[in-house]
Amino acid sequence: MQQVGFGTWNWVAVITYLVAMLLIGAYFTKRAGQSTDSFFTASGRLPSWAIGFSIYATTLSAITFMSTPEKAFLTDWSYIAGNIAIVAIIPALIAFYVPFFKKLRVTSAYEYLEARFGPSVRVLGSLLFVVFHLGRIAIVIYLPTLAITAVTDMNPYLVASLVGILCILYTFLGGFEGVVWSGFIQGVILLGGAIMIIVIGAMHIDGGFGTILHDALAEKKLLSVDNWKLNTTAAALPIIFLGNIFNNLHQYTASQDVVQRYQASDSIDETKKSLWINGLLALISAPIFYGMGTMMYSFYEHEAALPQDFNTSSVVPFFILTQMPPFVGGLLIAAIFAAAQSTISSSLNSISACISEDIKARFFSKGTDKSNVNFARWTIIIAGFLSYGIAIYLIAADSNNLWDLFLLVTGLFGVPLAGIFAVGIFTKRANTFGVLVGLFTGVIVAYLLKGVGGANSPFYVSIISFFIAFLFGYIVSLFVPAKYTKDITGLTIYDKDKPSTYISKTRQ
Repeated sequence: MQQVGFGTWNWVAVITYLVAMLLIGAYFTKRAGQSTDSFFTASGRLPSWAIGFSIYATTLSAITFMSTPEKAFLTDWSYIAGNIAIVAIIPALIAFYVPFFKKLRVTSAYEYLEARFGPSVRVLGSLLFVVFHLGRIAIVIYLPTLAITAVTDMNPYLVASLVGILCILYTFLGGFEGVVWSGFIQGVILLGGAIMIIVIGAMHIDGGFGTILHDALAEKKLLSVDNWKLNTTAAALPIIFLGNIFNNLHQYTASQDVVQRYQASDSIDETKKSLWINGLLALISAPIFYGMGTMMYSFYEHEAALPQDFNTSSVVPFFILTQMPPFVGGLLIAAIFAAAQSTISSSLNSISACISEDIKARFFSKGTDKSNVNFARWTIIIAGFLSYGIAIYLIAADSNNLWDLFLLVTGLFGVPLAGIFAVGIFTKRANTFGVLVGLFTGVIVAYLLKGVGGANSPFYVSIISFFIAFLFGYIVSLFVPAKYTKDITGLTIYDKDKPSTYISKTRQ
């Protein structure tokens, strides 16, 4: 496929964006270095609107910015049910999950698992998060690199380095506060860039938005009766909605990168506001990102043709670089970088929090504030370059299905962990042995069933793995004598308003 030259003015736009991110990290360096509380939670001083925007930017990523329009370009808007699922779980988060995280004042989400089940479950949950996010960072570096270099003359190793290494550097410098404020700016760039693509694209199409709407209705590119049919495809709205309920439960209850933000505000009311702001942004952004794909479908139906054997994973950067004026195109490519870096920086800071709080502070010498922050920063460097190395290894690969692959991996390894959090909060008899059996059974059964009948959809995998982990965790626990269970006062919904008897060894 013929590649497009990137151009000097586009480089100016990209470099301007990258320098701005570095300056944000440098600005917060001194304040982030005060203590691990400041480095990982900004000492609870951040406003709810900034945290909400940061949660949104963290969960967005380059996968959303490029693969969501690709889905709409190739099929329809059926995956929009996932955005609705985010809003649907917010009342449950506020009522049943956030109170426990705020009550225990946990930096690490997995400290709740120690309070409820013991240190072994805490460490396992934390390590699963770390391993998953090392791979996630690699995919998030690799995806924009593959997509951009497929349609430009840019060197893939240079792109991976710009996305990955510079993000590692500003996360190393600015800590959590730098991550949140850079995430806010990146979120604005993402939404602004997406709207700009739609508007400029519509101006290139004869008939503008009228033509786009006509094509969308005529070709069933939005939603139709077919999307409600329960079949073996991933396009059935009920299955997408239910699958995303459990994927989002994992993200918002069992994933450190989001749970960490619950401690960044000074009250539970501010945390609630941040979740609703995030939900509002998820609803607002959904038609924007799916609209990008629908607009590009009309454009390439009427105004231009994609090259033969074109890899649709690159349809967004290809459209940007062939249809946008210089500098504007560079700003929009910077939006893809922003989508990747908002996710990478959050994952790196959260990995560091898990290693620092769940391993070092829990089992080894706590150390001074300065030594703890230095350890946290070096953890970011090591984790970042490990993921960067994996991404470099993946650059030679090429795939249109990374979105489904990412959802499948989440369903196999992340969602069962959400089942463990749920069985801990909603039942009294669940215990350490039971939840460990439930966790591993959820992973194994979901893996064995993922190719059987309807279970080939990643959303089926999420549903199956959550319920298997929950049910096995509870049922197996019933066979463990009650005398071997922990004191769980204040750790379940049955007495959530009571203070917990748990004493954190991390903060002793």
